[in-house]
Amino acid sequence: MKRLFPSLAVLLVGSQAAAQAPIKTQPYPQTRKVDTVTTYFGTKVADPYRWLENDQAPDTKAWVQEENKVTQGYLAQIPYREAIRKRLETLWNYEKYGAPYKEGKYTYFSKNTGLQSQSVLYRQVGNGAPEVFLDPNKFSKDGTTSLAGINFTKDGSLAAYQISEGGSDWRKVIVLKTADKSIVGDTLKDVKFSGLAWKGNDGFYYSSYDKPTAGSQLAGKTQIHKLYYHKLGTKQNTDKLVFGGEKTPRRYIGASLTEDERFLVISGANTTTGNELYIQDLSKPGSPIVQVVDNEKSNVDVVDNVGSKLYIFTNLNAPNNRVVTVDAANPKPANWKNLIPETQNVLNVSTGGGKIFANYLKDATSLIEQYDMNGKKERAITLPSVGTAGGFGTKKEEKETYYTFTSYIYPPTIFEYDIATGKSTVYKKAGVQFDPSKFESKQVFYTSKDGTKVPMIITYKKGLVMNGKNPTLLYAYGGFNSSVTPGFSTSNIILLENGGIYAVPNIRGGGEYGEKWHLAGTKLQKQNVFDDFIAAAEYLTKNNYTSKDYLAISGASNGGLLVGATMAQRPELFKVAFPAVGVMDMLRYNQFTAGAGWAYDYGTAQDSKEMFEYLYKYSPYHALKPAAYPATMVTTADHDDRVVPAHSFKFASKLQESQQGPAPVLIRIETKAGHGAGRSTAQVISEQTDKWAFLFQNMGVPYQAVN
Repeated sequence: MKRLFPSLAVLLVGSQAAAQAPIKTQPYPQTRKVDTVTTYFGTKVADPYRWLENDQAPDTKAWVQEENKVTQGYLAQIPYREAIRKRLETLWNYEKYGAPYKEGKYTYFSKNTGLQSQSVLYRQVGNGAPEVFLDPNKFSKDGTTSLAGINFTKDGSLAAYQISEGGSDWRKVIVLKTADKSIVGDTLKDVKFSGLAWKGNDGFYYSSYDKPTAGSQLAGKTQIHKLYYHKLGTKQNTDKLVFGGEKTPRRYIGASLTEDERFLVISGANTTTGNELYIQDLSKPGSPIVQVVDNEKSNVDVVDNVGSKLYIFTNLNAPNNRVVTVDAANPKPANWKNLIPETQNVLNVSTGGGKIFANYLKDATSLIEQYDMNGKKERAITLPSVGTAGGFGTKKEEKETYYTFTSYIYPPTIFEYDIATGKSTVYKKAGVQFDPSKFESKQVFYTSKDGTKVPMIITYKKGLVMNGKNPTLLYAYGGFNSSVTPGFSTSNIILLENGGIYAVPNIRGGGEYGEKWHLAGTKLQKQNVFDDFIAAAEYLTKNNYTSKDYLAISGASNGGLLVGATMAQRPELFKVAFPAVGVMDMLRYNQFTAGAGWAYDYGTAQDSKEMFEYLYKYSPYHALKPAAYPATMVTTADHDDRVVPAHSFKFASKLQESQQGPAPVLIRIETKAGHGAGRSTAQVISEQTDKWAFLFQNMGVPYQAVN
């Protein structure tokens, strides 16, 4: 039986909505169901859309084409869709720069002239004329191959860069001589979740997995990470295994070298939180790899050294993080000495110019302090306003460093910082068409279900009348110790200049208040995350910022899970929902790619009967029941090999089946794109166009074009 979009005319009420014509109904594709059942601790769980997990199967590809056809057919009927696209193209069309950094005799920086698919990497000597060093727009005809990282030798004479094709996490590595940009040796293939750490000019360390040989290479499970050393001029299949593999299996292995290249620093982990730490003294030939921390109960990393003195950043016995020192000869935690102790604010650090820069989070906004290498505070760094500052890292011999400052109403601005005097000077100011003086961004604190106080920043045009009819987008993440801090979005101008509100709560599961805040939103505490998000929506409606008829929710990845779970629990609270690249099947997420590494946050259905029942209850795919759900546009991408598209495929199919209300349920599947990073400008603008068009249409709020 085919399911149909009901006419949206029934949704359009009031004088605003009367101006919008209803959109013609279109049939959803027929999505077949199978009798797949899995038993967990005696409970039989049906999985009727399991066949969609095979993303390479012809019937799955046909389903994708049919769903996209319906979605694009719907969106094409929104009368102001092209006006939004043109406005976004105008807003996007300004020069964008990345903060500069020095390698050898050159200063490198990224630049996008406005609408280029990918930013271009330039270099210059002193104040000389910049020249193109790498142009990712030439990597592919359609702009979907991106530069995914670059690392230089200490003298700057060689560079190894990674490319991502179609947004995949699987990368290729190419080595260049920087003098003439000639390629050195063969291209390394099938590199994943890896940095590149040069050892002199002879070669570099990198990490990868054995690529899956059976089934989908995008969705195949990746379990055992391996750290290799690649010597220039040799074949990749002769690269030396340094750490990992079957003898020391770890799901994630990272490597770096201290700036003086004396110590190799190795991180080993099986989950996304916590890691073991190892060091190897490369100044002594044949020296062993020495274990510093032998468990994954804390995060720990070497951030600098002075001779044999190591500077370690950690949350071991310090949930808000601290910096300690220790001699490399006896590096165990028992010998650590506090250098920058833990405070009530969450700490992150960078180093440069012989200094340590402490980047604190105070209620999810930046507070920066400068310390000498003995832990003496030299100054607090004055920032332009309340917002987010990032950067400050540079080499020890440099006299200045750079940082970028931004907020929800402060377009990203790059500052040059004089390390000796503490003076900041504007280096590059964003040229976006946006007047911050016309908008305001304020932080409020609201109470969640269990009484916890949660901060939220609300942004809107000055003078906006709080009458409950303002189109509002509520965005959050809430997981993996990741902090959501104020950042400017060119796309959000569409909402703000049309009388809309953008609201971002810093819900539990994130890292805004340290490891305790993170743990309060994990495993059997995950419901706290959803409760915090729901309480944010209720605060906005109670205080007349908006109402349920004008409230949309949005989130990506773990935030997609947040949106999916929340709309399943409280479908009546929202008008529109945008679950993006979400983790939607909480019983099987650990069966794909590196998903098993997320178990620290989520737990798995195999852990215990209690954990299974908890996951089963909130798992978005399983929690959907026949009900009236918000207008929903699920988004995913065919090359997403982090949160595989099967999550969104299955969720969208179940939601289309379960929808009892008049609102549409669409799934927008991007091609030649991955989890988010590396998308072309055209792809980004296209998706944002469709998001805003869908939001305004389903709220019955006509978009007003701005010239």
